Amino acid sequence: MKVLVVGSMAYDSVETWAGKVEHALGGSATFFSLSSSLFASTEVVAVIGDDFRATDLDRLQVKGVGLDGVQQVAGKTFRWGGRYSRYFETRETLFTELNVFSDFKPQIPEHLKNSEVVFLANIHPALQLEVLNQVTAPKFVALDTMNFWIEGALDDLKAVLTKVDLLMVNDEEAFALSGVGNLVEAAEKIVQMGPKAVVIKRGEHGAWLFAEGAPTVVPAVALRRVVDPTGAGDTFAGGFIGYLARAGSFDQTCLEQAMVSGTLAASYCVEDFSVDRLEQVTLDDLRTRHAQLAATVTDLVVDL
Repeated sequence: MKVLVVGSMAYDSVETWAGKVEHALGGSATFFSLSSSLFASTEVVAVIGDDFRATDLDRLQVKGVGLDGVQQVAGKTFRWGGRYSRYFETRETLFTELNVFSDFKPQIPEHLKNSEVVFLANIHPALQLEVLNQVTAPKFVALDTMNFWIEGALDDLKAVLTKVDLLMVNDEEAFALSGVGNLVEAAEKIVQMGPKAVVIKRGEHGAWLFAEGAPTVVPAVALRRVVDPTGAGDTFAGGFIGYLARAGSFDQTCLEQAMVSGTLAASYCVEDFSVDRLEQVTLDDLRTRHAQLAATVTDLVVDL
């Protein structure tokens, strides 16, 4: 199945304990597509400025990412800067320059309107609705959002939630959207808003899936070295959605397996700045790390 992602392509300036990069390739659609394309044909809809480096477009195309939906317009590309604390407990945003992204109006190319799997990355929920009005009959739609939209565009967000199959959020976003401070209760309340399933991304604490029955918890990969967590959530989403598209099924079993695929992909993303590590990853790498992850999960069957 073909995957369509609508989101941002950007340049990030990031500081962590490991060093600093400036104007490095980033954006939700960038991280997502590099991860998703490991499993399935992936097409990007985004906007970039005339300052966007041709070599960065080449980096995506060489990995098989489709860029027919990328609009290049006059002006500067979306830029973001952030600084992480020593142990990544906090992140300080140093600047956000929307630039051409502030006027982004997603236009889905005609030949992509029949995309079977759609991921609506973190953009205004009104624009997410516009995307859904352009695609014909997707078999699976997943959505990402953030507190900014929960607080400032809640009506639009609630409208789009009625039209999607799955929502991906982190702890803080789940609490803000649901109005409760317990993850299980928060997920139950969100499901009542429309999506059939909710994934709560918890960083180094793994991820939780709420769909049929009891929640499924997948631990994060235990890593010796984390350099930059920027884009890890979008990379997780790409591995998750790409796996579903390759499987061609969206039942409970596939959702649980997709959780593992997303977790594995994200574990590579954080090992270097920008997409420098992610763009080197192969399916064989994921298989190797899957064996490592399986070895660290203790058998929970206990004779009490």
